[in-house]
Amino acid sequence: MIRRFTASNFRCLEDVELSLSPEFNLIYGANASGKTSILEALAYLGRGKSFRGAATTTLVRHGEREFVLFGETASESLTQRIGVRNSREGLEVRIDGSSASGAAALAQALPLQVIDPEVHNLVAGGPELRRRFIDWVAFHVEHDHLQIWRQFRRALKQRNAALRGGASVATIRSWDAEFLDLGAKLDASRREALAVAVEPLTDFGGRLLGTSPGFEYQQGWSAGKALADALAEGLERDRQQGATQHGPHRADLKVSYDERQARKLVSRGQQKLLASAMILAATETAQAALERPLLLLLDDPAAELDAEALRRLLDAVYSLGCQVVATSLEADALALPAEARVFHVEHGALRAVSPT
Repeated sequence: MIRRFTASNFRCLEDVELSLSPEFNLIYGANASGKTSILEALAYLGRGKSFRGAATTTLVRHGEREFVLFGETASESLTQRIGVRNSREGLEVRIDGSSASGAAALAQALPLQVIDPEVHNLVAGGPELRRRFIDWVAFHVEHDHLQIWRQFRRALKQRNAALRGGASVATIRSWDAEFLDLGAKLDASRREALAVAVEPLTDFGGRLLGTSPGFEYQQGWSAGKALADALAEGLERDRQQGATQHGPHRADLKVSYDERQARKLVSRGQQKLLASAMILAATETAQAALERPLLLLLDDPAAELDAEALRRLLDAVYSLGCQVVATSLEADALALPAEARVFHVEHGALRAVSPT
């Protein structure tokens, strides 16, 4: 969890400093006041990128050359100082004063999840978001997942380059042994992570929706067929397309609700609850593996939800025991726990206030 956070020249934030509660924190203010920018800056400190998909040039405050973020994190066994500087020259990451290797180092130092108004896309959007979801869980649960994922991506890139370059069948097949070995390892790592997460997924889905959703991992090639056979049968198509059509890079997590495919048939509010259940389940799974609380960012959790659905969501959040930073338009928009710390933001300026 994060104890102290500062942001300089990030979006509309000139200089912001937060002393955070280890439990629940609320930032409230009018639209365009800067509250979502604070959450985005916090998330950037743990991810090295914007959860809103913004480019670096749009994140730097107008008239400035760079933004700087800093945080002090603490767990029972470790205290760390995390710094991020970004500009047109690129991302610079420092952990305890030493240079670190980008987003992976940040994710280890400050593991976090985000529930924002676009979270429904985890259910309604394309498979890439769900693959990222699976890989986030596996990154924190399976020790070698990141290394396997990187090696597989490199093998995939090499095979695709050969396909696009019109290489001979023999040359393309020369890449297949490494691709198949790493593909099998990546697939196994994802399956093992999902096996750990399936109980929380079902539990949080039931708590938020009143019925247990279904989750089916789709490996990225025909079920019951070996990946080697799928590659061999699809080679001519791969050569025509200039890209590998079968493998774990095409995997997906099929989500069903009330026996229907959730991405097509449930309402926007139900999609938000279902996606939020997935985020909370991932958070609980990672917390158990890491044996420490994670940071959960809630951007306008009341959006798209009626009062009862919001109550169920907040009850589920409180049960996690993680550190929470939430935003709302009004100070009394959310039912706050007694120990909550409250901040008001206006025109990018932040001040602590007494909870109402």
